[in-house]
Amino acid sequence: MSDSLGECLIQTPSSAVATILLAHGAGAAMDSTFMNLLADSLFEQSIEVIRFEFPYMQERRTLGKKRPPNKVAELVEHWQYMVEWAEARGNIPIFIGGKSLGGRTASMFFSENPDAVQGCICYGYPFHPPKKPDSLRVDHFAELQQTLLVLQGTRDPFGVPEEVAGYGLTDRVQLQWLESGDHDFSPLKRSGLTQLQLIELAGSHTRQYIERFL
Repeated sequence: MSDSLGECLIQTPSSAVATILLAHGAGAAMDSTFMNLLADSLFEQSIEVIRFEFPYMQERRTLGKKRPPNKVAELVEHWQYMVEWAEARGNIPIFIGGKSLGGRTASMFFSENPDAVQGCICYGYPFHPPKKPDSLRVDHFAELQQTLLVLQGTRDPFGVPEEVAGYGLTDRVQLQWLESGDHDFSPLKRSGLTQLQLIELAGSHTRQYIERFL
């Protein structure tokens, strides 16, 4: 699909139970290795996956030059465009989510527009910048009116279990920890796990979360 919203990558299983609009992180595009593996995992769970890029990433792809992310308010506004476009495609249940920055802005849109979509999933939430544990990005969680799912590696430098436990998050934030995973869900070799296994587990948790709304 190509229009004013930019290029999208769409994977539609034969019997999709829902659609998820999936956004990338701050530094890697929608077709990064992580995003490819995650999209495939969700597809295997009978979820239609629509990957898109924010305006700054579209410019990077078009011009071949790095661009900083748009302002957060602009990214949240772009979610509105994407949700409206997805709604026009049909009446299949719509969920939103994303990797890191994509998940953060999805959760901000979700907190402001609780009835716009069925639910929201964050893959590697950036609770704070690495090595800046006091710069929290959780204020909007207090405004959530529906349950949101966060899938987080236990070694994620953007927020580990010991830190997140002290945030006093609302019970509408459902946390699922992926053992030994980092921000890209890559585990330590000694764990006996692989990145693909953790991403597939994230896909399974996503399907379970979605089923609660169907």
